Amino acid sequence: MNALHLRPNQSRQILAVLLGGFLLFVSAAFLWMVGYQLAYAGRIFPGVSVAGVDLSGLPPDQAALKLSHTLSYPITGKVLFRDGEQVWIASPSELGMVFDSSASAMAAYNYGRKGGLFAALSGQISARGLGADVAPVVLFDQRVAYAYLQNIALQVNQSVVEANLRVEGTNVVSEPGRLGRALNLDATLIYLAAQLQSFRDGEVPLVIQETAPKLMDVSSQAETARRILSQPLTFTIPNYSPGDPGPWTYDIPVLANMLAVTVIENGGSAEMQVGLDAAALRKSLGDLKILVDRNPENARFVFNDEAGRIEPIAASTIGRAMDVEASIAAINDALLRGEHNATLVVAEQQPAVQDTANGAELGITQLVTEQTTYFYGSSAERIQNIVAASERYHGLLVAPGETFSMASVLGDVSLENGFAEALIIYGGRTIKGVGGGVCQVSTTLFRTVFFAGYPVIERYSHAYRVSYYEMNASGYVDTKYAGLDATVYFPLVDFKFQNDTPYWLLMETYVNVSARTLTWKIYSTSDGRSVTWETTGPTNTVPPPAPVFEENPELKENQISQVDYAAEGADVTVTRTVWRGGQTYFTDRFQTHYEPWSAVCQYGPGTEDPQRLAKKNQLCIGPNT
Repeated sequence: MNALHLRPNQSRQILAVLLGGFLLFVSAAFLWMVGYQLAYAGRIFPGVSVAGVDLSGLPPDQAALKLSHTLSYPITGKVLFRDGEQVWIASPSELGMVFDSSASAMAAYNYGRKGGLFAALSGQISARGLGADVAPVVLFDQRVAYAYLQNIALQVNQSVVEANLRVEGTNVVSEPGRLGRALNLDATLIYLAAQLQSFRDGEVPLVIQETAPKLMDVSSQAETARRILSQPLTFTIPNYSPGDPGPWTYDIPVLANMLAVTVIENGGSAEMQVGLDAAALRKSLGDLKILVDRNPENARFVFNDEAGRIEPIAASTIGRAMDVEASIAAINDALLRGEHNATLVVAEQQPAVQDTANGAELGITQLVTEQTTYFYGSSAERIQNIVAASERYHGLLVAPGETFSMASVLGDVSLENGFAEALIIYGGRTIKGVGGGVCQVSTTLFRTVFFAGYPVIERYSHAYRVSYYEMNASGYVDTKYAGLDATVYFPLVDFKFQNDTPYWLLMETYVNVSARTLTWKIYSTSDGRSVTWETTGPTNTVPPPAPVFEENPELKENQISQVDYAAEGADVTVTRTVWRGGQTYFTDRFQTHYEPWSAVCQYGPGTEDPQRLAKKNQLCIGPNT
């Protein structure tokens, strides 16, 4: 195919024709527009309407009048808002809408007259052929609409409500959570403005933002709580046997008081847990722990002197200790499983020495020391207390390096524990109380430890000199024993010594009631230590004060009784030297101060001369009697 080649003069001719045609078209369009505008000078072009009202050929003032009479939408229109079953209907004017008919008429008049030649021409042709509906000019006072929507918000908005669970008496009450709702005024205003601009009745959507609670439904937790309160809770120690403490039962009201509802938050969510309050359980179990816990007890033995070996007299006891925190978890876990019988978490503690032990492995091979004290003249009650107290130490073992506490073994001195009322020193007086005579036992142990050469860690003397503790085998007071007494008063006053040897100690106590003696023996293995000692004897002696006479309404007239005995005050220093391997192992001193003590006599009401009566009966003998 041959290409078409135009000569330069031909190209110029074609371009001239095209340009001439374009200029002709523009001229024709211009003449049309000018002629059209002249034809409709001062009037709205045909086909132009506002909000569907035809304003063709009308001047702006007449068009404005027609619009004001025709368009009653701001007054008669209806805008609907809906939230569920709640409905609000308002006229556009109530929502702040004002229709400007004059401005709307001018907008219609300007249609086809603005935007340049081609834009104006296009508008004129479009209006004449297809019609053109100009948007009405509306003034929208958003403050009025905002106030109206705020009133709706008061009825729509609701705060978030978390699900709730509580106990009223023994009843479990639960309430579900509720969504929070808030009307978004700004977003709703955008929809409202568009609806008003349409000049038509319609529904404007309310933009409501919902906020979910962290806890919406706690029905399962409520069911758990009701299950916990459905019956009493009983818990025991593991491997329960008769004689063990427990079982313990908490009835339903107690459980209700202890029930705890805990909310655990995790970011934007939360979890509710139901169980017994850990603090309340901790307090309760802490009280029970005193009953449950038991120190392991070594087997008790006596030494067979003829055979040269130890023989068991009491089996060892396994100790136990309650784990309170683990027990709290175990109880709550059982309740969550629907169980109302729980087992406390208790750890067993094995004793150091069982009854299968032998003397060789413990280092108990011989009698190391023994001491005897005398209690001539003691009452039956005092003797009962000596027997009861000394039995607690018979066959007892002391581990190598152990500091032995006499009070911890003695325990509570009470009538329930086999003790009787006898004379004791209390509050600066000798009075009748439970446990009088126990110090005969502590004094005997002190002397045994003293002469065995073991370190004394803690020792307290009596307030005044007591004749029992200075008696010799003949029943007379021997002042060389002054300052070698020790008192124990559980749990405040203790006697302690240390086994500083590598061998176990075995202690045996023997009371000979008829002979009025208490003998304390210690078996172990001698490490070659020996003891020498010196005493100052009683120094700085002070005579006892004058006797004291008191009326006692429980006594009869001319009846008199001595309730306390005179004692001389004194200071005593005892020095002990412990030798081992021919060298001084250690030296210690025991300094004792005894207060002077008054004799006290009590007499019945109506007694005329109690001092003369006391002298007659050889009571309260002392200075100025």
